[in-house]
Amino acid sequence: MADSTPAVIGAPAPLGAPTVIADDVHIVYKVNGGSSKGRGSATSALSRIASRRATPGIREVHAVKGVSFVARKGEAIGLIGSNGSGKSTLLKAVAGLLPTAAGRIFTQGQPSLLGVNAALMNDLTGERNVTLGGLAMGMSREEVRDRYDDIVEFSGINEKGDFITLPMRTYSSGMGARLRFSIAAAKSHDVLLIDEALSTGDARFQRRSQERIEELRAEAGTVFLVSHSNGTIKQTCDRAIWLESGVLRMDGPADEVVAAYEEHTKKK
Repeated sequence: MADSTPAVIGAPAPLGAPTVIADDVHIVYKVNGGSSKGRGSATSALSRIASRRATPGIREVHAVKGVSFVARKGEAIGLIGSNGSGKSTLLKAVAGLLPTAAGRIFTQGQPSLLGVNAALMNDLTGERNVTLGGLAMGMSREEVRDRYDDIVEFSGINEKGDFITLPMRTYSSGMGARLRFSIAAAKSHDVLLIDEALSTGDARFQRRSQERIEELRAEAGTVFLVSHSNGTIKQTCDRAIWLESGVLRMDGPADEVVAAYEEHTKKK
């Protein structure tokens, strides 16, 4: 019988060497904020280049503004903040998927962003996606075969039917998120970046996910977790970073940072 006692979350070992260093990081990206009318001709495009004018309707978003921190081996760090605060953008930059406009990000090893490295394809079966996702995460075919049953069992997607043989497009968003986490969790990582994956699934899956994060930390890994659930952050992480409008508002023990953030949201 499975143990129903909640996992006790705590630092598994003394913190090790730095794995991620963010030094005064600024991230700026461009979005299409207006109509594209009149912008389609090659002549007008060349005219804009020649005159060095900005493309009409395109605006710049300064998503992360001067953020600095050091993450170490064995840490689980939660990223909190309101929608649009820059949390997911910062994760993508740490993963190397977005360039910095200013400042630098230094990483030890290869960061893995859950849901990107394990890029699953909707028209393929869950079974096929486990293989492709495992290879994308850096596992060999033999490693994927050896861990296949554990990945499927961990995800729980077969508990109400043989869903692993069906195309991913038939899955709910929660089932897809659980399978992505299960693939990523089957391998140890220097730095694992998780964006909202633990908000899906029942209490049993969330408990097992937290236990696996503890194991990853004990294996000298670093975990970053973005979640809108403050309870998940406090249960899973010992440290939290609060971003607001791209600015780092607070960095410290998870309980203290979450309490300050909740107090801030009450006043808004």
